Amino acid sequence: MRRIDSVNDFVIKFANVNGTGSASANNMFAKAVFRMGVPVSPKNIFPSNIQGLPTWYEVRVNEKGYLGRRGGVDFMVCVNPQSMAKDVQEVLPGGYFLYDNTKQLDLRYVRQDVNYIGIPLTDICLREYTDPRKRQLFKNIIYVGALASLFKMDFAVLKNLVSDQFEGKEKLIAPNIHALELGYQYVETHYPDVCGIRVETRDNVGDRILLDGNTATGLGAVYGGATVAAWYPITPSTSVVEGFEKYAGRLRIDPATGRKNFAIIQAEDELAAIGMVIGAAWNGARSFTATSGPGVSLMNEFLGLAYFAEVPAVLIDVQRTGPSTGMPTRTQQSDILISAYASHGDTKHVLLIPSTPHECFTMTADAFDLAERLQTPVIMLTDLDLGMNDHMTEALSWDDSRQYDRGKVYTAEDLDRIGRFGRYLDSDGDGIPYRTYPGTHPTKGSFFTRGTSRDEYAAYTEDGTVYARNMDRLLKKWDTAKTLVPAPVLHQDRNDSKYGIIFYGTSQFSVLEACDGLLEEGIALDAMRIRSFPFSNTVRDFIDSHEAVFVVEQNRDGQMRTLLINELGLSPDRLIPVLNYDGMPITATWVKSKVRERFPGHNVTTLHAKAGESIE
Repeated sequence: MRRIDSVNDFVIKFANVNGTGSASANNMFAKAVFRMGVPVSPKNIFPSNIQGLPTWYEVRVNEKGYLGRRGGVDFMVCVNPQSMAKDVQEVLPGGYFLYDNTKQLDLRYVRQDVNYIGIPLTDICLREYTDPRKRQLFKNIIYVGALASLFKMDFAVLKNLVSDQFEGKEKLIAPNIHALELGYQYVETHYPDVCGIRVETRDNVGDRILLDGNTATGLGAVYGGATVAAWYPITPSTSVVEGFEKYAGRLRIDPATGRKNFAIIQAEDELAAIGMVIGAAWNGARSFTATSGPGVSLMNEFLGLAYFAEVPAVLIDVQRTGPSTGMPTRTQQSDILISAYASHGDTKHVLLIPSTPHECFTMTADAFDLAERLQTPVIMLTDLDLGMNDHMTEALSWDDSRQYDRGKVYTAEDLDRIGRFGRYLDSDGDGIPYRTYPGTHPTKGSFFTRGTSRDEYAAYTEDGTVYARNMDRLLKKWDTAKTLVPAPVLHQDRNDSKYGIIFYGTSQFSVLEACDGLLEEGIALDAMRIRSFPFSNTVRDFIDSHEAVFVVEQNRDGQMRTLLINELGLSPDRLIPVLNYDGMPITATWVKSKVRERFPGHNVTTLHAKAGESIE
């Protein structure tokens, strides 16, 4: 039978039952490959219930450094009978299917073009362990040991990984290593050379690290000077605040008194959370909240208040699949429009869109500077894939000489010098007024913060001329924001092709891999990654320099494309939507196939999956 033979280039998928501790074991495998110097990209695909339903863990191994989902599975580890019928169909011809053969495999799951590897995991655990929980947990470790033998991995790497993972809990080290050895020895005895997939030591990782975006975001908030976090728990953003609490608990403790120099409040709902953030920021604290799409929906009114009253605030939106509850443990890029225009009336919000944990760290810290400099809410849009999965990323660093940008804030001395204070007076021509912190001066600098219309001196008015003047100033501030937000990233020295491709966030990895594959077929695309809103002139110039531009998004309605058309006044015919919205991270194979369909013709038919067509 044909078999897949590859070295450091394959996709392995683990099919487990949620709540059985499998994620830790599967993550151990991914980290072991990473420690061998081979780039990896793991994806934890889990249900929204507590336990009992199928869960999957997919790992892309690619020594060239392609980190997006590729599509297709070369090796399936299936220990969940519930999903076995589906799992076996995902395996590519010549691939491998590892299963628990304590019981005979149902003939309905047998394919003639797949290599089967049966290991009696249940029998081994029944023989080795008497505790039911240990039987469940160590079954996962045993198949990791089996994979180490099948792939000819350096077993010492796994042993060292276990020792590091259980440092301080030494009594757990030996049992875990023993479980690894059980699986390793079984394969050595029964399947000495059945698998053509290999993991060989390389030096292709450098100083990069494995880190999830939510942890990086929480740490970025600490380094960005945040002292207040108010939030209501919601998947997949909760671990942002957990990360902030973890690192603030280490880094924001007064060494003399042991007092915490930060506050974390779990609010009764998302509306209360954003209200607390705005109140803290009004008082001069750097504050933030973290949520997902449903939370942004609830926060709209307060976001409008912060925009109109010009109070800085930072919101982290870890996007998930909607509308409504949708699929809360699946990823999507579907909060673009609701975030950009959150609130009623003429409102526009600054958006930051990272694609790596490193950018989550840096952009979170930058968000606080931007919010205070612009005196407005700043919303950072990540997604479940970036937030909750480990990604190979640049090591984090911080310039200790960096000074926070608090924006235009009058001191008591300033107030004594200027005479009358105008809270909403544009004295510099950039649309940004000066503000004061409460209590700055005993008699000067006070003002009434309201959501109703007011003049330059914060005095209530319903004069339409004054209102329009204020709204025009806010647009001038918006133009200033264009010069401050992160610029888009161009992936070519100059625009050589007639066709371009635009993408953002976690679509980056699959799109760039797809572009490389298309180039080998003679299809050249200039590529640009959008990192922020408002759009800089570079975005318009890129689009104007191409006959047509593909816009790749992970949502149904082409929300970024809509934003580009609306904000830049573009002809819709110029922007070709390429849309994936099944809740799974987009794959390079899918992007490549959909773009390929458009050559040589370029109309604007939406590129999404037809009924019954798998988006893989």
